[in-house]
Amino acid sequence: MDKQIRDILTAHGKLAVDVATLAADDDLFAAGLTSHASVNVMLACEDEFDIEFPDEALKKATFASIASLAGVVSGLLDEAA
Repeated sequence: MDKQIRDILTAHGKLAVDVATLAADDDLFAAGLTSHASVNVMLACEDEFDIEFPDEALKKATFASIASLAGVVSGLLDEAA
């Protein structure tokens, strides 16, 4: 899942740094993720993982790091199973 999320961030995150250089817990907003780009990342994650982010997951903390995004996606996949 880490690679898929990194690929999504590379394609849709418009980060100021190379996603490959980021640790899983690095702050994505400090790396250049904007609110607009986070929406594109969310939509790409929904398509990639066939999930839908619930309203309660639509907060800055969800998109704060690769690890937090992976945790939310993993939880949604578990709920769908």
